[in-house]
Amino acid sequence: MNEITQVTGTGVPLFLDDIDTDRIIPARFLRCVSFDGLGEHAFEDDREQDPSHPFNNDAYRNGSILVSGRNFGCGSSREHAPQALMRWGIEAVVAESFAEIFFGNCTSLGVPAVCAKREDLATLSAAIESDPQLEVTVDIDALQVRYGDQAIPVTMPEGARGALVSGQWDFLSQLLENGDQIRETAGTLPYVSSFAG
Repeated sequence: MNEITQVTGTGVPLFLDDIDTDRIIPARFLRCVSFDGLGEHAFEDDREQDPSHPFNNDAYRNGSILVSGRNFGCGSSREHAPQALMRWGIEAVVAESFAEIFFGNCTSLGVPAVCAKREDLATLSAAIESDPQLEVTVDIDALQVRYGDQAIPVTMPEGARGALVSGQWDFLSQLLENGDQIRETAGTLPYVSSFAG
């Protein structure tokens, strides 16, 4: 199992409130058969309308830690939104708060989503804008975000934190690792025993 205790990388400052899933990945891209290729369309409409959008800025192109504001990921429950961010290269999101379903989808993809105080987010965002190569660490074990000589406290529901640090977030891996037990159990169920291999 893939245990996720911390994520380190450079940041992408997008310190705005109420960024909904349609802005993260516009609806016209939801007709895909797989999630492959979604990353290149992350924030596509916002990027077209605002050439200075951080996702258009080469200084942040390799950033893996997104910093945002309140209610990030609100709107529809589409899994495509965290999938698009992950496939763009985002490995963790730090925000003031998250929409509940977006948060759950992030956790199930192994993308930590942690909450910080607004004033700490403003300082972190400014530090990244000042130095796009600034190394930022999201420490799930310690519930901190560290950069430079700063460490800010963050929060995350214990269930999600425990799933990430123990590797239990990866449901597909759990199923594959327990394939023999699943087949054995299926073989005892009258309504599926004729299908068990």
